[in-house]
Amino acid sequence: MRLVGDNVEVGVYPLPKALQVARAQNLDLVEINPKTDPSICRILEYKKFLYEQKKKQKQLKAKQEKVITKEVRLGPQTEDHDREFKIKSAEKFLKSKEKVKFSIFFKGRSIVYKEQGELLLLKCAEALDDCGKVEQMPVMEGKRMLMVMAPKKK
Repeated sequence: MRLVGDNVEVGVYPLPKALQVARAQNLDLVEINPKTDPSICRILEYKKFLYEQKKKQKQLKAKQEKVITKEVRLGPQTEDHDREFKIKSAEKFLKSKEKVKFSIFFKGRSIVYKEQGELLLLKCAEALDDCGKVEQMPVMEGKRMLMVMAPKKK
């Protein structure tokens, strides 16, 4: 196996010799890449290595941006004033860097008015064009029609 690291002479060693070198330093022999020929090993303190890996994972997770999705529900026959009110709330969400999912729920026989629902969603998208972009065009899922908008990047 090939030994690499700070406190060891880099080279190819047989397993007993590599273990002997690790024991002499009171450290662990850790296999880094078993797929190569010969496999690559490093002499280090294993608990400390695990701790540093967890620390790196935690830092990466903290740096990730969490995407929040807010839902705005409409009906197929929603009037202009109500639609404007919902658009204003969706605009607030988009300005605070949150995604907005518009959904129209068709109850009973209102499923006949799918075109009205799609027009309503497209009007909402047009009204919010300055602060958001359509990520997913209107799609029917069962009795619901959905459209997703994401904030525009500046």
